[in-house]
Amino acid sequence: MRPVRLDLDRSLVVAARDDPARFDALYRKYVAQVYSFATYELRDRHDAEDVTARTFLSALAGLPGFTERTADPDEPEASSFRVWLFTIARHAIAEHRRSRRRHPATDLGAAVELADPTDPSRTVERHEDAGSAWRAVADLPGDRRRALVLRFVHEMTTAEIAAVLGRSEGAVRVLIHRALRSVAADLDRRR
Repeated sequence: MRPVRLDLDRSLVVAARDDPARFDALYRKYVAQVYSFATYELRDRHDAEDVTARTFLSALAGLPGFTERTADPDEPEASSFRVWLFTIARHAIAEHRRSRRRHPATDLGAAVELADPTDPSRTVERHEDAGSAWRAVADLPGDRRRALVLRFVHEMTTAEIAAVLGRSEGAVRVLIHRALRSVAADLDRRR
């Protein structure tokens, strides 16, 4: 018999359903994580802010329909509030990308991009190594990159990542393994 994992956010979800003003606790708990995920995916802080806002608006609107599910033989797909929220974020990111392809915009800020003199990553070797690693991660194909970010930045379990990406746990383990091998090979080539 497997132990049943309870959603640690259950009481916050119930409170937010009773009073939407109490959704603020869930927002404060996850806003940085969702924003970080969107930033890694979109590589633009302003777009990430828009997607983060859309994610939480969608989550607030959809909260009455959210159903927590634990994994069992009859229902193998578990769902916690966190997994549900990141799934909304993944869909918001995909919609943002589709919108950008349909309506491309020119970023005038890119024409006058200047190096930030207060950014120590340009002068400290340790930050350059970290930058190389994140550039290698950024070059990975979509789901490999997402799997690494969800695993190592957001510290999600394989089961949570599988639910967010809509894949099996085995497929997620393969994605992470191949992504790590690709990053290591890329870093070796850059040295």
